[in-house]
Amino acid sequence: MKNSGEEEQKKEGSFNLDWRFNQTLRNVQGLLKGRSFPGKVLLTRKESFGDSSFPELSPRTERSGSQNDLGPSDYVGTPKGEVQSTGKALSNISKLRLPTKNSESTSGGMQRSISGTRSTDSARVSKFTKELSGTTCVLEKLRELAWSGIPSYMRPNIWRLLLGYAPPNSDRRDVVLRRKRREYVDCVSQYYDIPDTERSDDEINMLRQIAVDCPRTVPDVTFFQQPEIQKSLERILYTWAIRHPASGYVQGINDLVTPFLVVFLSEYLEDCMDKWLISNLTPSQISDIEADCYWCLSKLLDGMQDHYTFAQPGIQRLVFKLKELVRRIDEPVSRHMEEQDLEFLQFAFRWFNCLLIREIPFHLVTRLWDTYLAEGDALPEFLVYIFASFLLTWSGKLQKLDFQEMVMFLQHLPTQNWTDQELEMVLSRAYMWHTMFENSPNHLLS
Repeated sequence: MKNSGEEEQKKEGSFNLDWRFNQTLRNVQGLLKGRSFPGKVLLTRKESFGDSSFPELSPRTERSGSQNDLGPSDYVGTPKGEVQSTGKALSNISKLRLPTKNSESTSGGMQRSISGTRSTDSARVSKFTKELSGTTCVLEKLRELAWSGIPSYMRPNIWRLLLGYAPPNSDRRDVVLRRKRREYVDCVSQYYDIPDTERSDDEINMLRQIAVDCPRTVPDVTFFQQPEIQKSLERILYTWAIRHPASGYVQGINDLVTPFLVVFLSEYLEDCMDKWLISNLTPSQISDIEADCYWCLSKLLDGMQDHYTFAQPGIQRLVFKLKELVRRIDEPVSRHMEEQDLEFLQFAFRWFNCLLIREIPFHLVTRLWDTYLAEGDALPEFLVYIFASFLLTWSGKLQKLDFQEMVMFLQHLPTQNWTDQELEMVLSRAYMWHTMFENSPNHLLS
């Protein structure tokens, strides 16, 4: 009788696990049709705030204890008899594909979603406005809102707050910004505006490397080819490198300045970026923009210091975790890549080094960075999930390619026509998998 009772419990546990995975699969399939996923994930293409769309994709929303909510413990450390059903469910989830522009879910269903979410968009703007209008901004609430995208005209102020560059207390904000901007001017005067005779050989070589890399920064965006922009980049990068000798300048950091430049320039320049002329700004305005870029870059990299020190061990560690996560989510593509002797470092190192700036159209970068900055100190670990989701967008394609074809494909990914919809799908999957595996005891061992 005891053995019979144990068998019944095992069967019941296995049934519950299967039911939960099937329910998760149905929820994810619902995402593709514009329905919600536990945790307020919504994949509808909402009315645009300036240059972005803002589905409700908050990873920080409190989740109820309903049967639809799956905790990490439900997925890892299961008995061997249950592993098969678990693997099948995850495999099915990993096979979900982005809806095509010609699909029914994208045409009729998507249009209905757009018209039905205008009030939601207005409500989200009101929430942002409310958080910014108080005497003290509650950063955790701001992060929840920002994760799903920020209205473009609010982005400069919110990015400063999320990075801790501007203080939450509005009464102190202007004073702090003025002081930090003056400090940047002093640093430029001390470290950059000096003759080469006062620099060491290493500093001269570093400045030369920066001068070479600046014209290569986002080469397909003509705005960044303006000499004044490249000079601003050079000042920011060299000043940062001198003040951070543990890493100094590392190629790739030049890309990380570009989202900040665009966002802070948008406070002074109108129309589309292609029409911007930095010559229309005063020296004082340029100095303030550079200072904001410098300090925000510093704040961002403070949380990823070992990504840019010698041998970049932080990036190597995250590439290993990415490989392990892909193996757990999509074993067939992981096995195929291993059989073809393709190392993740061969393509993912650049992803972590430049935070996908070179992989997606530049007009989507600031939307992606809304989510990056909303993650705060947790960003490095969450990048693993974003990049796994990004890679597995092409799971089926990759399994048909040999080594050389995969290398070429991953170096020239077909993202040139991507819109907000594709990016939101990547972020949605990343959030879902993070929710599944986040605190799993046997997952992504360091």
